[in-house]
Amino acid sequence: MNVILVDDHPLIRKGLFSILVGEEGLNIVGEASNRREALAILRSKEPDIAIVDLYLGGESGLDLIAEAKSQGSVCKFIVLSSSPSKDNFMTAKRLGVSGFLLKESVLEELVHALRMIRNGRNYYDQRILEVILKSQSSYLTRGEFETLTPKETEVLIELGKGLSNKEISEVLSVTEYTVKKHVSQVLAKLNLGDRTQAALYANAKGLVRYTVT
Repeated sequence: MNVILVDDHPLIRKGLFSILVGEEGLNIVGEASNRREALAILRSKEPDIAIVDLYLGGESGLDLIAEAKSQGSVCKFIVLSSSPSKDNFMTAKRLGVSGFLLKESVLEELVHALRMIRNGRNYYDQRILEVILKSQSSYLTRGEFETLTPKETEVLIELGKGLSNKEISEVLSVTEYTVKKHVSQVLAKLNLGDRTQAALYANAKGLVRYTVT
């Protein structure tokens, strides 16, 4: 797994490098301090994952990600932030960012996030999700949870884990078509707009814990 580090602070970049360079299966293939350098490395190295600071001096890490994606980059991105923010997190999700972690996270959490993302999953810091869940407390009063059938409840739980319809079908041993029907019923009964809202609802209800994707 080839990784690049994007941060305007040399000490943080070197710290991340020294922490990650010894991890089996991780190769640090480049470092950048700003948008221009990062875009050049993304084009030349074509890394699997980029770890990007939310703020790059006077530039935005999210703007960098948006530009990279507009140029056709297929790299996956992890955003590092010094404080949780609903607006930044939701913008990151709209951009398809695969990970969002606080800078105070422990090494094991960052490595775990990298490995989850390599395996096709997303990883968001639980403290970020706590902010979102508190701001979306109205989810708990939407619709009628008690009207869900046992199978719909099972589907809701798997949605809360961030699974795709195909993955849910494999877990529950049903067809993707059946899962699609259950997802539609869950959204309708709970008056939710999409899968992300369903995942947040499942977390807010305590059905799963902090694995929304």
